[in-house]
Amino acid sequence: MATRPDFARTDLSALGREDLAFLLERFPRAGDSYEEIAEVIAELPSTLETMLESEFVMRAVLGRRGELLRVSPFLLFNVLLRRTLADHRGRRERRVVNYLANLLALFVRSDRLYRVAPGDSEPHRYIVELLEEAAEADSRRRFLVHAHVGNYALFLAGLFPRWIEHRHRYRRRPVDLGFYVDFGRAYYQEASRHPLAREYHLEDVFFRLAMLFEQYVAALNRMSRQYLALG
Repeated sequence: MATRPDFARTDLSALGREDLAFLLERFPRAGDSYEEIAEVIAELPSTLETMLESEFVMRAVLGRRGELLRVSPFLLFNVLLRRTLADHRGRRERRVVNYLANLLALFVRSDRLYRVAPGDSEPHRYIVELLEEAAEADSRRRFLVHAHVGNYALFLAGLFPRWIEHRHRYRRRPVDLGFYVDFGRAYYQEASRHPLAREYHLEDVFFRLAMLFEQYVAALNRMSRQYLALG
């Protein structure tokens, strides 16, 4: 099997030791009375997934911003996505949440945002450049490019819609928000059909992102406005 792409994570393996310590330190402690103990037990999550969805972790992340320096971007985005997305409790939906949290954690580093793979020497800042490369690439590289177009379009449309529209309206750039939505949806669907999508267990994730692309863009818009204060 070829080296697994860094974006191809749909589980919680990106959580580091400091992330786990952060979660465990915020585990609620039992009180003195039986009633208080019972209340705490009722809140305790049974899995790591439900821990990330629990109210006590949400309160820790949203109420103590200074402590977030101790946790990874993956944990932060994972918690915020679960707070923002209405539907995230099923197995498939959780896989998408984990995929998106990992993607956002990668792309907050601008050098990764503009590269199809982390080892690429040349950045690509325009979708048309990526599609030109895909037309001449081998099968694996074409898969990576198509996935990157979907990822890139979702990241920009989800977190920076006002930047896209400002450039389109006032700087006369030819692409608007609809351009990113159309290309993101189309190339997630292309990527979902590739044999490597099945090999990396991304087929259903890409298909869901393609079919519900605008809903995920809207969810990222809400997350950006409410929690990240991005311009």
